[in-house]
Amino acid sequence: MIEAVVFDIGNVLVEWHPERVYDPILSPEARDHLFFAVGLAAMNEAIDAGAPFAATVADFAARHPDHAAHILLWKDHWADMFAPEIPHAIRLLRALRRRGTKVFALSNFGRETFDLAERMYPVLTEFDRRYISGKMGIIKPDARIYQHVEADCGLPPESLLFTDDRGDNIAAAAARGWQTHLFDAPETLAARLVAERLLTPEEAR
Repeated sequence: MIEAVVFDIGNVLVEWHPERVYDPILSPEARDHLFFAVGLAAMNEAIDAGAPFAATVADFAARHPDHAAHILLWKDHWADMFAPEIPHAIRLLRALRRRGTKVFALSNFGRETFDLAERMYPVLTEFDRRYISGKMGIIKPDARIYQHVEADCGLPPESLLFTDDRGDNIAAAAARGWQTHLFDAPETLAARLVAERLLTPEEAR
């Protein structure tokens, strides 16, 4: 029996697309070079693991002066990357709460950026429990983050239904015995919640 639904946040409840900031000014090849060869994606992973947001971006820009202007966009335009909200998914979260089902957040997110995200999207304050990687010092798909959730909430793994848009995060949860749903659209999550009898078709619309 499912006792809690665990939501990832980025690309589940709110879109997360850094490419929106970079694609108008960089070719796909130059963007990928910046993200992966220069290491912008790894820099963001460090922030998700708890590194300070502004200082980490500034330090990374200083270490890569040829790319500094583009790196600093990560801080100055972060709010443009994390937008807009996904209304149907948010309706599902609220419908579960009305039904009395616990809803948790489990998300790779920086400490300061999550505080900013809360102010942008108040729905992020509506969870029964929130597990944010930057505040925990562990990121998905490290098994320890799932262990922490289990220990903190006190629920057995098989009673947790976890939805995330990344297959590696889903696989790590499934390996611990969690029930999982790979998020690709709110409609398919709605269908899963109806199939699990957590919501009626009308509630899941």
